Amino acid sequence: MKFVKMHGTGNDFILIDARHGPARAWPALARAMCDRHFGIGADGLLLVQESQMADARMVMYNPDGSEAEMCGNGIRCFAKYLYDQGITRRTDMTVETAAGIKRLEIEVHHGHAERVTVDMGAPVFDPASIPVDTDRPEAIDLPLMVDGRALSLTAVSMGNPHAVHFLDEAVSAFPLERIGPLVERDPLFPRRVNFEIARIRGSSEVDVRVWERGAGLTLACGTGACAVFAAARRKGLVENRACLHLPGGDLDLREGPNGHILMAGPAVLVFTGDWPEAADG
Repeated sequence: MKFVKMHGTGNDFILIDARHGPARAWPALARAMCDRHFGIGADGLLLVQESQMADARMVMYNPDGSEAEMCGNGIRCFAKYLYDQGITRRTDMTVETAAGIKRLEIEVHHGHAERVTVDMGAPVFDPASIPVDTDRPEAIDLPLMVDGRALSLTAVSMGNPHAVHFLDEAVSAFPLERIGPLVERDPLFPRRVNFEIARIRGSSEVDVRVWERGAGLTLACGTGACAVFAAARRKGLVENRACLHLPGGDLDLREGPNGHILMAGPAVLVFTGDWPEAADG
């Protein structure tokens, strides 16, 4: 089975064209392929499927085999795959996801897609829609004590659930590897949650680190960056354009029409290969 390995700001993915192949146990395959010691290694498995509503349908599995509704860095890689493989040569394409139809603009250099802007939609602060277990009308500055550390969480959905905690100190000093999994599985979040820590550098710059639901520490998270930007905008901490600095690189965010968040960043081919059938997990 042929695959492509790609990354967007260090958030890496395995892509497979699943439009015409046989049915497979995709959760088990995702666990096997994403394993960094015994597999290819990735933050997720992306499948290209047929769509009746868009140029293609993206299905994503996390390294633990769970299915994700949406992935911002992943969908940029997905768009590059569609363009570079000739599945569509549109530079203004649409992709169906479990979080709805996403519109993308492709920047092409020397015949290959290199940078992608995604309309990530409008952030949702309604607790029931995220979901988060609170009676507040919006889940902003929710107090949560985790492992002796007091957090103030702003919860937001970008098609998947996020909780953002703003810091005064450097994000590198925060014990995310210890606190992240505890926040992810806290009863406050019925479907678990992605957890972001952020430090405002200025009105147009933010430092971010992410603990991703089902994946753990990653170098970047597109929906997480959008969630941080949305939370910072709601709290009046940044202007309507900002550069978010993540361990894997920078993402450019801006507020578009109707409150939609537009995210721009790179999509990079790493290598291609063949996965042996006997290793399907």
